[in-house]
Amino acid sequence: MPRSVNSVASRARRKKILKLAKGYFGARSKVYTVAKNAVEKGLVYAYRDRKNKKRAFRRLWIARINAGARQHGTSYSRLMHGLSQNGVGLNRKVLADLAMNHPDTFKTVLDSAKK
Repeated sequence: MPRSVNSVASRARRKKILKLAKGYFGARSKVYTVAKNAVEKGLVYAYRDRKNKKRAFRRLWIARINAGARQHGTSYSRLMHGLSQNGVGLNRKVLADLAMNHPDTFKTVLDSAKK
């Protein structure tokens, strides 16, 4: 008896990879073997950068809070220490938003940290 080949599953597997490679340049979006390598590498980057994105935003928030704090004569570390001492539970994302978009409110928070 001849060997049975499940062409439906094979085609679906290839179509899935080529669909993920849509928008890639040249053979990366047309040739299955090239597309497979490009998609695998892209998924590795996506996994890695989901973690790096969190780090990058945290660094950005810290820089913004530090800039806002220094405008009022204190440093980031003193501000964060003061906030933790006084039990102010604002996270860095909110503090950075206050420092950028609501300087008056940020000043109020900063004054509560200085007490």
